[in-house]
Amino acid sequence: MVCLKKAHDELFRRSADETFGTLDELRQHCRQQKGESADFWQRPQLLGPQASGDGIWLALEGGRKARLNDWSFSQTCRLAGVSKETVNRLSLETASRVLQETMPTASQPMQVLSTGDEVRAIHGPMYTRLWNIDLLNLVSEFATDFQPPQVGVNGGTGLYCGEQDMFCFLIDPLGWTEIGGQAFAPGFFVWNSEVGRRSIGIQTFWFQAVCQNHIVWDAVEVAEFTRKHTTNVGESLLEIRRHIETLVSKRDERRDAFVKTIGTAMQQSLGDETAKVIEKLREIPKFELRESLLTEALASARQQGRLTVFSIVDALTKLSQRVRYAGDRLELDRQAARLLTMAG
Repeated sequence: MVCLKKAHDELFRRSADETFGTLDELRQHCRQQKGESADFWQRPQLLGPQASGDGIWLALEGGRKARLNDWSFSQTCRLAGVSKETVNRLSLETASRVLQETMPTASQPMQVLSTGDEVRAIHGPMYTRLWNIDLLNLVSEFATDFQPPQVGVNGGTGLYCGEQDMFCFLIDPLGWTEIGGQAFAPGFFVWNSEVGRRSIGIQTFWFQAVCQNHIVWDAVEVAEFTRKHTTNVGESLLEIRRHIETLVSKRDERRDAFVKTIGTAMQQSLGDETAKVIEKLREIPKFELRESLLTEALASARQQGRLTVFSIVDALTKLSQRVRYAGDRLELDRQAARLLTMAG
């Protein structure tokens, strides 16, 4: 089992204006952003960086102009072969002249993404964009039972979209099932960048807990797919869909098996005499519980009527919520899971 920290890292690097409360809100933002965006093609020597107001603007085809943001400014500096840190120390007028004089000459145009009057990204002709909304629409269609985790310690939700990229953390809070005698639920991360800051990708997993720092604890069956934004990047949506469908299918299969196990446990009697029931329980491999805790659990189970596997498991679970020490709680939960395997 491993601990996954992708969502934890996102939690502490995102500002409030990059955080969204629901998947629908995030989708609406990304849909609007795509609708307001356009690609322009311009040879680098014709971009003509000019200082104006509090920023540097580029000349686009059709006589339009758009202002560089932090990410596209970084890309422009790389295109010109100059240090962003050095240019940042210059006045706007001097910085724009440096970029003008160092901009390469090329016959092939650059791909410039503009949203409103802002330049969001500059790429060569080999870059292929995949819109955030296209990825989120797929997630919304095929992960219908999944939702964000509990709100993080700083108010983060697991749903983020900023200037450079988008990240989405979803879990199925009702998808709990047994794997190897322990409780797990399914979840996944998906991410993308419309401006080339990161790859498109998904990571699916089964987890035991998510804390308010958005660390995914004790994850198993972790699977990841990533792809760069090159030709045919749209095909990555098919692979991401396959990962989600596999996760959902396995959840349904395991949940059906778990429901069947519970039904069997409710019918499987261990007897009426406490002493003989204890003897049967001691015969279960690795079933070890202090006599006092076991006796208390059996007394509680007897109040439900017959001493079935389920009534004893239920009693152990309730008892674990009342005991004082964390070690005792963990041991009760483990023994309840081992007992439930009798009905599997």
